[in-house]
Amino acid sequence: MTTTLIIPGLNSSGPSHWQTWLEERIPRTARVTQSDWQDADLPGWASRVRREISRASGPVFIVAHSFGALAAVQAAQDHAHRVSGALLVAPADPEKFGVTEYLPSEPLAFPTMVVASTNDPWMAVERAAQWAGLWGAEFVNLGPVGHINADSGFGPWPEALALIARLQRKGDTRETQLARGETRVFKRARAARSQASAAARTRAIPAHNGDLMHAAVLLQDAGWRVTPPKPWARVASA
Repeated sequence: MTTTLIIPGLNSSGPSHWQTWLEERIPRTARVTQSDWQDADLPGWASRVRREISRASGPVFIVAHSFGALAAVQAAQDHAHRVSGALLVAPADPEKFGVTEYLPSEPLAFPTMVVASTNDPWMAVERAAQWAGLWGAEFVNLGPVGHINADSGFGPWPEALALIARLQRKGDTRETQLARGETRVFKRARAARSQASAAARTRAIPAHNGDLMHAAVLLQDAGWRVTPPKPWARVASA
């Protein structure tokens, strides 16, 4: 069963924050706790996220906010096989904290959505769209709604449930496509092995005597190992 990992930003998410509201409505959640909520130590924060991902018994779905989104991306990149999706809301601009070099600049290996605002003081919407593009994420612009936190009116946020459901559907579709792709690869490999085996049987028997060749093929099909004796080669060249 999937664990939803709640990853707050600086100063954590209080009782009136949408992450807390969400945590109370989704079964099987876990909240990442930082040793110092005011210290923007990305490697330290990401280490805590990795620890929680490792503790989960199954897949992990990430719901991160602000600076927590940066920690989530860095940590999840190392555990991509465990992450079923990531909702990154109002991610902070890594340049503000001098941590750009710590973040991946290529598509993430799991369905991702970046939700941003046109007047977020922590990340310009153009920068948010740029990072979404680098990560291969769906980009959602909510308009002028601030930092998408309790101070900007985001306490109860039913739309977050809809966004999570949308991402999870993407993840289910991706898993189905991967499973179908693996099945096709397996079938092609099996057919290739069968063709190679048939070709090997034909090459193993010199085509100088039709009766002997037919008998040898029958024996091989029955499970016998047939190796042409050296005198066959002399007969063939006579």
